[in-house]
Amino acid sequence: MNAVVYSGSNYAEWRLFDKERIIAAFKTSGINPYFNDEKQIIAVLSKNINLIHHAEEIRRIYFYGAGSFSTELKNTVHDAFSKFFKFGRVSVEHDITAAAIACCKNSPGIISIIGSGSNSAWYDGKRVKPNNYGLGYILADEGSGNWLGRQLVKGYMNETLPENIRKKFVQRYDPDRKTLLEKIYRQKQPAIYLSSFTEFFIDNQEDGYIKGTIKKGFDKLMQTYLLPLHDEHPEAFLYFAGTVAANFQSQLQDAAADAGLKIATIIKEPINNLLTYFQNKN
Repeated sequence: MNAVVYSGSNYAEWRLFDKERIIAAFKTSGINPYFNDEKQIIAVLSKNINLIHHAEEIRRIYFYGAGSFSTELKNTVHDAFSKFFKFGRVSVEHDITAAAIACCKNSPGIISIIGSGSNSAWYDGKRVKPNNYGLGYILADEGSGNWLGRQLVKGYMNETLPENIRKKFVQRYDPDRKTLLEKIYRQKQPAIYLSSFTEFFIDNQEDGYIKGTIKKGFDKLMQTYLLPLHDEHPEAFLYFAGTVAANFQSQLQDAAADAGLKIATIIKEPINNLLTYFQNKN
């Protein structure tokens, strides 16, 4: 039995499988070594009944996750998984690699994740080219759920939201300044809190202000990362993965068209394509 895992900071998608069948499909809390140490990762694994039941049967684990971009951070996940899955070989890679495999398979392309965070890279059909685009929830994440949440909260705090959106925001969240600031500046993973406001954007996506904010984030992503990548690889198509990319496809298509770029594929979650890839490989 094998396991493939695709994890953001919010949650991780799991598939336990052999060559012919899916044995279990489920979610756990997100596993991001930038925020979770070895002990915390083992605690996440130990809470899931599927993992407890099958831990000794799993022989290979393919983990792809946000935050797994350096040897040190990959080793944090590897060591935790190796202790829990005592008979399993563990492979740990960054989530952008999973998105590239899921979207492009063995073809080259420009791959971008837009979920709770955002990242972009060139994929040559075998490997993702290293870059400095994954700058995280403070310095980057343009167009992501975290970025959208920042715009919404900042607009509310600065009293620049349109009145109809402000009323809906107040009615839904009953916010106060102190609580908002504490959640953003004092809790361990403020990006998760900020990206939770994505649901507000989904529910109000026909509103002009909301549409414009989403488009602005995607425009920033195009201008900052995707156009420079396209300048290096002018014949390449764009491939997108992530909940924000999938939920706001119209604005994403508009932003790409305005930048003169062509989108080949937009998928919500790479996990099922990853599953097929590894079932065929093993």
